[in-house]
Amino acid sequence: MEQPISVTRSNFNDWMVPVFAPANFIPVRGEGSRIWDQENKEYIDFAGGIAVNALGHAHPVAVNALTEQATKLWHVGNGYTNEPVLRLAKQLTENTFADKVFFCNSGAEANEAALKLARKVGLDSGVAGKSGIVAFNNAFHGRTLFTVSAGGQPKYSQDFAPLPNGINHVAFNDLEAAKAAINEQTCAVIVEPIQGEGGVIPADIEFLKGLRALCDEFGALLIFDEVQTGVGRTGSLYAYMNSGVTPDILTTAKALGGGFPVGAMLTTDKFAPHFSVGTHGTTYGGNPLASAVAGAVFEFINTPEVLEGVKHRHQYFLDALKTLNAEYQVFDEIRGQGLLIGCVLKAEYAGKAKDITTWAGEEGLLALIAGPNVVRFTPSLIIPEQDIDEGIARLKRALAKLAK
Repeated sequence: MEQPISVTRSNFNDWMVPVFAPANFIPVRGEGSRIWDQENKEYIDFAGGIAVNALGHAHPVAVNALTEQATKLWHVGNGYTNEPVLRLAKQLTENTFADKVFFCNSGAEANEAALKLARKVGLDSGVAGKSGIVAFNNAFHGRTLFTVSAGGQPKYSQDFAPLPNGINHVAFNDLEAAKAAINEQTCAVIVEPIQGEGGVIPADIEFLKGLRALCDEFGALLIFDEVQTGVGRTGSLYAYMNSGVTPDILTTAKALGGGFPVGAMLTTDKFAPHFSVGTHGTTYGGNPLASAVAGAVFEFINTPEVLEGVKHRHQYFLDALKTLNAEYQVFDEIRGQGLLIGCVLKAEYAGKAKDITTWAGEEGLLALIAGPNVVRFTPSLIIPEQDIDEGIARLKRALAKLAK
């Protein structure tokens, strides 16, 4: 057997379309909340593949599900159904408000399906021009042309005009602004219960309740984008469960497959039939391999032990970060729920979030940003306390560099 091609970080610049600027090291192996690079240097993983690796790396539950299904059936296309996808659909509908599920491969595709369904419901309503979508500033819903237009960050969309129209952005957590924007022509309101990429900003409960009431009043669908907050990330199975507000459509991906690409759009029997045969589709979506892994990951996470453990770890993280901040005075605010945590930099350190994560990498810690002024942590939902301690110790060394 031929030896695999030898690769280095510089090969990325040679061969890859430059839409990413990855770290200078290449991770090659992971176990739990630790990974090792090509030089066998060890890192603590507080990034979790951007809220994806819910069980860390190479967890036996995911590995066993993958390898078992890999010997049976990988892909059949959408002319057939399969056992793992039906079992996963049952798990999702039994444990949420939803009656029906559409499976795809990513959060962007789930949001694309949600927005298309809302437009179709609007069309079928008989109300002329019922196609308007209300979204929020600084939101992030994916990178397809439709979802990047719904996202409220012009830096991601402005280079790709003309954009799909009929999307109106208003201030997040501003119910009066939403009231002014939602009307009979609105087919959907799309909102993240916690804005992830936008800075780890939780939605106020009264704001979400107000959106629900406005959607009911004007016959619009309320879409919760739970791509980042879903599957245990906040300490509940889905973040809507913390709010007392039930959406009409929920999108989920990231942690759903624990690292295997899978996404889903959940909705009710009231709206699902508007997507009739042929109105929407996907080649890979709901394939047996992804569904088997997601089913195993979902079952493992959806237990009181894991979900309570997330809440416990939230407090553990918070206490450690507050102790650290008492010494270095870098963060203005620490916010978020469960293991979606955002540390907002003080004004004098504005724009330095990326520097902090770069220095953290040098110290053996993987961390994220959420905009230029927020350091974000989305580790494994089952990260051991000793790994949290070690990660915070490495973060401390990175902050010492900032202080200099």
